[in-house]
Amino acid sequence: MTSARKQAVHVVGGGLAGSEAAWQLASRGVPVVLHEMRPQRATAVHKTENLAELVCSNSFRSDDAATNAVGLLHEEMRRLGSLVMRSADAHQVPAGGALAVDRDGFSAEVTRALASHPLIEICREEVALPPQEWDSVIVATGPLTSPALADAIRSMTGEDALAFFDAIAPIVHRDSIDMSVAWFQSRYDKAGPGGSGADYINCPMNREQYEAFVAALNAGDKMAFHEFEQSTPYFDGCLPIELMAERGPETLRHGPMKPVGLTNEHNPQEKAYAVVQLRQDNKLGTLFNMVGFQTKLRHGEQTRIFRTIPGLERAEFARLGGLHRNTFLNSPKLLDASLRLHASPRLRFAGQITGCEGYVESAAVGLMAGRFAAAERLGQTIEPPPPTTAHGALLAHITGGHIETVDAGPRSFQPMNVNFGLFPPLAQIPVKNADGSRLRGPEKTKAKKHAMSARALADLEQWMGGTRVAAE
Repeated sequence: MTSARKQAVHVVGGGLAGSEAAWQLASRGVPVVLHEMRPQRATAVHKTENLAELVCSNSFRSDDAATNAVGLLHEEMRRLGSLVMRSADAHQVPAGGALAVDRDGFSAEVTRALASHPLIEICREEVALPPQEWDSVIVATGPLTSPALADAIRSMTGEDALAFFDAIAPIVHRDSIDMSVAWFQSRYDKAGPGGSGADYINCPMNREQYEAFVAALNAGDKMAFHEFEQSTPYFDGCLPIELMAERGPETLRHGPMKPVGLTNEHNPQEKAYAVVQLRQDNKLGTLFNMVGFQTKLRHGEQTRIFRTIPGLERAEFARLGGLHRNTFLNSPKLLDASLRLHASPRLRFAGQITGCEGYVESAAVGLMAGRFAAAERLGQTIEPPPPTTAHGALLAHITGGHIETVDAGPRSFQPMNVNFGLFPPLAQIPVKNADGSRLRGPEKTKAKKHAMSARALADLEQWMGGTRVAAE
């Protein structure tokens, strides 16, 4: 092995993307220095010193690899030896059709794995602009990039970073929920990994209660915006509950409070007008988070308003909701197909700072960045994963997304969760069932997703075959 091969790759940021990138590098025999600024420099939302700490939801969303794009991404990551997915599977908690984790157990597992790897050195320090002697760097600082590093990136690229808001939902102590009013049930009784089909706590509202709740949200005292936040757009996948309420009186009933697929076991004959769902947040089942209830309400208002929800009148909150700003690059303009910065190719970027959105997506981009950097360090070549795969579709969005502007207006490139809309269309869309009958409506949509997932996994296996030498 040459001295160049022995030189470490530096990974800046110990979140999901940085942790996964470091693991992929070390697994391929490449030394890594993983830089994490906590606890030397705290953030507004992190509570521990662990790597890969989850600061918002504890859900990795759907685990259905056959008909859901994020579930397909889960499966691809498992096949690619993901540390994040291995740790998530080891610490899953019941969540219907979703993969949710015990957040403390998950982050502790990732931290142990990285700290015990002989090729990984963990350095607790803040990094501004990586020094020139670091010839290969992965910047995976996420939505909470330190101001010093953000300024260095802006100076280097000449680009203003875009920003949106990301919000945190409250967590409730299970034993403070009134189960004579609430009940356990997954929507449509759907069971998922580690689940039974009765994994959510459901709190019903009649029409009068719902309308009073919406009115309280609209009138509630909210935290003021800082001057720099005034023009910052929200990401639609994580809107504050009160902002959804402002969009119309029925918005919440068709969003996080939709009552469909649920039957109140205490009163089966009476259909709820709206339902608040809480999902298990830790393995012990002692904490439940309020699904979709990220908020900018002041803490006192949260307690007052959320205790008007039937079943939560005496709720005790382990954590109240909050909000923070998320910054990301204009990646299609700034990054190449292997996530390198055009202005300084020794720098790669990974995770939410690239413009992906979501825990799993961030880790997946970290996985790709780690593999690209490892191949480069080892003098090997590696093609990007095919765009027909979940990894390839996500990468194509990040590095080739639409970037045109109109009259110097806002960039059209925005953060994105993985979804089948990012995948190339099928050469032939299924039109018939196995028995020859014609597919219609939802059946046709489901068959199309099945076909896209099957194609993705087949193409991933072929791509892995071409990169397996590097993996070994």
